[in-house]
Amino acid sequence: MLATILRQLDLPNLPSASGVEIVGDTVYIIGDDSPYLYRFTAADLRPGQPLTLFETAHFSSGRIAKAIKPDLECLTTLSTATGETGLLVCGSGATAARENGFWVPLSAAQGEAAAVYPLALNSLYAQLRKLLPASTTLNLEAAAATTTELLLFQRTVGSAAGNLVFRMPLTATFDYLQHRTTQAPAVKAQGFQLPAIKGKPAGFSGACTFEDKLFVTASVEDTADAVLDGEVLGSFVGLLDLDQPANRPMLLAHLQLPDGKPYQGKVESVAVRRRLASGRYELLLVTDDDQGGSTAVLVEVTV
Repeated sequence: MLATILRQLDLPNLPSASGVEIVGDTVYIIGDDSPYLYRFTAADLRPGQPLTLFETAHFSSGRIAKAIKPDLECLTTLSTATGETGLLVCGSGATAARENGFWVPLSAAQGEAAAVYPLALNSLYAQLRKLLPASTTLNLEAAAATTTELLLFQRTVGSAAGNLVFRMPLTATFDYLQHRTTQAPAVKAQGFQLPAIKGKPAGFSGACTFEDKLFVTASVEDTADAVLDGEVLGSFVGLLDLDQPANRPMLLAHLQLPDGKPYQGKVESVAVRRRLASGRYELLLVTDDDQGGSTAVLVEVTV
């Protein structure tokens, strides 16, 4: 497997990019310390008008402070049982301030987002915490949806054994979040062994489904704290097989620059722009430098 950067573009006025989705002709991006859902054209990443997810008086400096930020890390497109398509946005759950989310319906005609509905995620997250290893902080970094399941990706920093995928039935989970039922969905936690850099294990950072494949990204950060940042050592990208036997190491490609040198940035999310050929894909990644700067990275991956 090989993952090579084709091009990098700065994303000015978009702090701390944390999630990306492509729907039709629009790229949607969230930042973990921003109140906006940012919109770009898919063809050339030309910025459009952002959509306000929530009102806040704490964004005057261009970033919401770490202690109170909602830490919106998870973004995925999903379709409901009634045929409605939209964007699900979720906080990481690492603190009480990070247990909120949003449902953003997309119009069937243009795939455009207009309305925003807040979601309280604390009751669902309480179910997820029961499945975590002892003394582990819930720290969701990515979401993806298949036709039948919602997948939430746990990143346990500093641990080789704490990278989990929470798998739950899509319709039952969405009904629970929308208060159409009081029955909590059944959740299964599945562990995966990710690669390491300099002895530091990678943690899940992004995910998306495309055709019948589940693409994931993972990054390596020299920290053991779910809230505090550490030195970034590099990032990986590849495919995840949900049927893979437990404890078998995942095969991911270490993201590299065009000259073959390892890329040392912190990839936060992934979306597939197009399939180039059999086994070759063009991906759109977003990165966060932990100082508020964000970039979009176009990558060719061969699997």
